Amino acid sequence: MIRTDALDQLPVRTAVPALERALDHRGVAVLCAPPGTGKTTLVPLVLAGLTGGGPVRRVVVAEPRRIAARAAARRMAWLIGEQAGGRVGFTVRGERVVGPRTVVEVVTTGVLLQRLQRDQELAGVDAVIIDECHERHLDADTVAAFLLDVREAIRPDLRLVAASATTDAEGWARLLGDAPVVEAQGVSHPVEVVWAPPAGPVRPPHGMRVDPALLTHVASTVRRALAEREGDVLCFLPGVGEIGRVAGQLAGVAAEVLQVHGRAPAAVQDAVLAGSSGSRRVVLATSVAESSLTVPGVRVVVDSGLAREPRTDHARGLSALTTVRASQAAGRQRAGRAGREAPGAVYRCWEQAEDGRLARFPSPEIKVADLAAFALQAACWGDPDASGLALLDPPPAGAMGAAREVLTAVGAVDADGRVTDRGVRMSRLGLHPRLARALLDGAAEVGGRRAAEVVALLSEEPPREYGDDLAAALRTARRGGDGYAARWRQEVRRLSSSVKDVGGACGPDDGAVGLVAALAFPERVARARGEGAFLMVSGTGAELRDGSGLRSAPWLAVAVADRPAHAASARVRLAAFIDEDTARTAAGHLRFAGEEVRWAGGDVVARRVERLGAVELSARPLREPAPELVRAALIEGLRREGLGLLRRTRETEQLRDRLAFLHRTLGAPWPDVSDGALLDRTEEWMEPELSRARRRSDLARIDAGQALRRLLPWATGEAARLDELAPERIEVPSGSRIRVEYGGAQPVLAVKLQELFGLQETPTVAGVPVLVHLLSPAGRPAAVTADLASFWRDGYRAVRAELRGRYPKHPWPQDPTTVEATRFTKRARR
Repeated sequence: MIRTDALDQLPVRTAVPALERALDHRGVAVLCAPPGTGKTTLVPLVLAGLTGGGPVRRVVVAEPRRIAARAAARRMAWLIGEQAGGRVGFTVRGERVVGPRTVVEVVTTGVLLQRLQRDQELAGVDAVIIDECHERHLDADTVAAFLLDVREAIRPDLRLVAASATTDAEGWARLLGDAPVVEAQGVSHPVEVVWAPPAGPVRPPHGMRVDPALLTHVASTVRRALAEREGDVLCFLPGVGEIGRVAGQLAGVAAEVLQVHGRAPAAVQDAVLAGSSGSRRVVLATSVAESSLTVPGVRVVVDSGLAREPRTDHARGLSALTTVRASQAAGRQRAGRAGREAPGAVYRCWEQAEDGRLARFPSPEIKVADLAAFALQAACWGDPDASGLALLDPPPAGAMGAAREVLTAVGAVDADGRVTDRGVRMSRLGLHPRLARALLDGAAEVGGRRAAEVVALLSEEPPREYGDDLAAALRTARRGGDGYAARWRQEVRRLSSSVKDVGGACGPDDGAVGLVAALAFPERVARARGEGAFLMVSGTGAELRDGSGLRSAPWLAVAVADRPAHAASARVRLAAFIDEDTARTAAGHLRFAGEEVRWAGGDVVARRVERLGAVELSARPLREPAPELVRAALIEGLRREGLGLLRRTRETEQLRDRLAFLHRTLGAPWPDVSDGALLDRTEEWMEPELSRARRRSDLARIDAGQALRRLLPWATGEAARLDELAPERIEVPSGSRIRVEYGGAQPVLAVKLQELFGLQETPTVAGVPVLVHLLSPAGRPAAVTADLASFWRDGYRAVRAELRGRYPKHPWPQDPTTVEATRFTKRARR
């Protein structure tokens, strides 16, 4: 029986006619509806013809999370008086509840991606709704881009709805070809904002770490909310670990404490979404509860102000979630949970003054995440660089470059970026390409079942209580009865079915686990360097926690590591023992063996070495290194330590300054003599001396001044004008030849004032007036001018008044322009 009363109470129903008209006319639409209006539950039922009497159509709803997909399907089934699996079903990774009568199927965006790769036409599907598109998950962005391709190329009849819980819909409307925007008004109950910052200082989050003082404050704020308000409390925390710690601090409260996150058992998730059974509840949740789920009975929200976002350190091969301040948009979504059913309150655990400084929206995942899986999807779609995909934000070039390197290394794409047969198979495993490689190659070495066990551990990081030893964690999962172990066994069954269990099944767990982990993350293979410290082949240091059972390992396959802000080394959170042979097998593409000639320790070092990336395996001195390698090492030394390694005199420096002045003033053919330019043209001015050099001391014998003259424009004849255009010295009226300094922005002539008597115009070089530093008879600065005539007219009187008493033996005429210049005293002059 259809629950008409419940359907009629959903505010989105007033927007449904406009949505249907938009789809009939354009085939695409953007639906903006606040949380709790029914956009996720009523709209699919109407479009499928299950309510309202329209024609029956098959509708696919894409949700960003498994918990939301299950909940939405069960809610829709309840609204039409059925159980999930009838006319409404769902499919998430490892679980499919659909039947022959299913016309509304709720899937995760990851499942829809897999389906599109297998069947671009989406045969039998009439409409697709991408829900919660405002969250900007990478899979959702990719699904939208693929569906737009499908509509344009082969299925113009496919209806597409982008559903958002915010009114920031302009970007999506443009992306969908100026699609109509349909807005639904929600039933908005007032939510009182209570600012509840910690009383004492709290360290900002970094990496995965959250200051325990903040978690203690959040727990106390929950207790305060229970005492001051009625109804259930929903508390937002960044991750599973923080939820567990706050739950421990709430022991003894007069309420049932429940935990909601992606790893929570389905029974717990269902209990939370079913509503209260009579007693008050405190629901501790991650961001999964921001917009995808309705938690009945909530009147109070406690917001820690933190969230988790993916971050990738491409240079070090480290990808992980990191704790960040939640955006203003997330704060509004969270607060709205308190006003879904009645007036409520939100306790925000930060200062009101901080709120305006928060980011407006969360970072789009495509800008911050590891893009290897995205790049593989794009390659399978036939667009390896994703340049033809309709995306709200283009993928960063650096991240895509790093992703292509990973895909090439695991054999998923060829040298031109085109997907291989192996890559297609990897894309259909529902795994990150690294894990897909570990499963396929590991199965041949250790057997399909055991490879699947390890990969399942790597695809969802085990709880911290399992420890940091991956092999020990495997044994714990095998015998475990907790929620994680149950999900792990389900994933093992799924992965085992996709690979053959052949060969290599014998042998100890430790070796098998280490090999599979090393195949997944070859850049993180690490060799011990003492005291729990390791060096990864990527060049990043890594450290184990005190007391770890892995500290005695000669080699490690590091599965999970993060690098705290300002830390020199990464922290190993999960790893496995391996030996050198395993390291060589897994990271073989990073092996180098040959002559290595480089600048190290202030001189040329020549050796025959073997290394895995940054890890040196062996080395011995090389007596006769190749000359071209020596030359390259010497140039590297010059780049690091500067041209001061060459023999230079004052005349050399002045020549370089003169040439720099002419290049700056006149341009070509006068050469650029900056360090970078000179090092780029070493063959033009440092040969043949550089090719004859073998070590640092040989560089010190190269006369830099003589070498620089090779760069003068001899071919054009301009070289002969060097002394004319930029003379070393200028003759002044006294007859002295004064050196010109060219090292500054303007040539400088430092000369005693009396030697310029009678000179009306400022001297010039290459048409540029020199900056005259007028000196006292003792050689001390008296004045600076670039306009000598103006100085004689306006400035000289003050200088004369100040210095004539101090230097009475020197001439100080009232009109210096009419007397003869001199470098002598009055007496010596007579």
